[in-house]
Amino acid sequence: MNSITLLGPKMVHKFSHSLIILRRLCNDPFDGDGFECIEEPLKKLGSDYDSTVDERLHLNEDWGFNQKQFSLRKGFLETVKLDAKRVLEVLRQDGPGLDARLVLGELHVKPSGLLVRKVLFGVLKNINCENKTRCAKLAYKFFVWCSQQEGYRHTANAYHLVMNIYAECEEFKALWRLVDEMIEKGLPATARTFNILIRTCGEAGLAKKLVERFIKSKMFNFRPFKHSYNAILHGLLVLNQYKLIEWVYQQMLLDGFSSDILTYNIVMYAKYRLGKLDQFHRLLDEMGRNGFSPDFHTFNILLHVLGKGDKPLAALNLLNHMREMGIDPTVLHFTTLIDGLSRAGNLDACKYFFDEMIKNGCTPDVVAYTVMITGYVVAGELGKALEMYQDMISREQIPNVFTYNSIIRGLCMAGKFDEACSMLKEMETKGCSPNSVVYNTLVSSLRNAGKTADAHEVIRQMTEKGKYAHIHSRFKGHKA
Repeated sequence: MNSITLLGPKMVHKFSHSLIILRRLCNDPFDGDGFECIEEPLKKLGSDYDSTVDERLHLNEDWGFNQKQFSLRKGFLETVKLDAKRVLEVLRQDGPGLDARLVLGELHVKPSGLLVRKVLFGVLKNINCENKTRCAKLAYKFFVWCSQQEGYRHTANAYHLVMNIYAECEEFKALWRLVDEMIEKGLPATARTFNILIRTCGEAGLAKKLVERFIKSKMFNFRPFKHSYNAILHGLLVLNQYKLIEWVYQQMLLDGFSSDILTYNIVMYAKYRLGKLDQFHRLLDEMGRNGFSPDFHTFNILLHVLGKGDKPLAALNLLNHMREMGIDPTVLHFTTLIDGLSRAGNLDACKYFFDEMIKNGCTPDVVAYTVMITGYVVAGELGKALEMYQDMISREQIPNVFTYNSIIRGLCMAGKFDEACSMLKEMETKGCSPNSVVYNTLVSSLRNAGKTADAHEVIRQMTEKGKYAHIHSRFKGHKA
């Protein structure tokens, strides 16, 4: 099978000089956690491949991409959205007095890939600890009903959506039966299948057995990755299984498979997260000897290493070296570096590179601003955090839940509880739904300050909205 190149060019000449520079820049120990902006770009590679293909195929199936019909597609999507809403309403009513399958037949709904996707997503997002069994049964009932309709055949993406529901509902036997059914129907297991199944493996021994099963399977379609090992390594990265990545990499070498730039980036990142700097450098050297140039993701990892090691000058040299190699630093690269420096406590260097980012024509996004704000809050510099927040608003960057959480945390640390509560209301009025971390930050801070009445008011508001009952149960024994 032809491989699809995912990460940067493979160069035919040697990069030994470049790798020597990179090693010198990064040759200090580091420890602790990294930041999501390093691993998220790597995790996203290939992760939605089959769902993207599935969606494209169904659009082709329904509309043929005929330009004359293009204007009708919006109407088609609106119809699918309405049909999905009707189907979900029927499924909610399913029970002794109503057979959902019979009612679905009366709706005259035509199953399609997009409809199945919307309905199953609707089931998935409504799963909670009390309705798991029911959601699993309803999802499969709808799944079976669709398969019985003339002119429709389930795709791998549809199977994966039900598998996700089963995994969430802890219906593991049903999950494996569905995998077998999918393969019997002629749909091969893919990297996404592996990602879903590996989440259900609670111990390392089971995970290793699953890896071995996929490696040996002739029905494992590992596209768009170079080989099955890369697909598995990527799946393990998504789940932060760094020790398993090491084991799979060793198995890969024993089986005679070669690394590409994706392999090196994933394994080097795993070594970084495990604190194995010597092995990190050996892989970096080996990558150069094998003719691979450091790419977008390699530099992203290296910049965070330098940031956490509090090496702003070395980081500046690395950014210049990137440009020499034809890779212009992006907002992501600057943000990764700033996050590392922030964790090292060097806020002056953070501000320097934040300004450099703007000078280089990169517009800071919400993540970049949030990293800066969080750094100032952790350092107890609320004033600078609020200045950065105002600058963010003036540049029309919309705060997200993490931005608000940092600001609320900073206000609570400074004893400005009224302002913290006002910030909670502000984020709600602007359509940003507080998560459990935001509520927990505010409630815990109010309680620790002896403001139990205010804490209970926040809990009351939260309970009225039907959110985060576990926080309510955690604090319910504390009397005002």
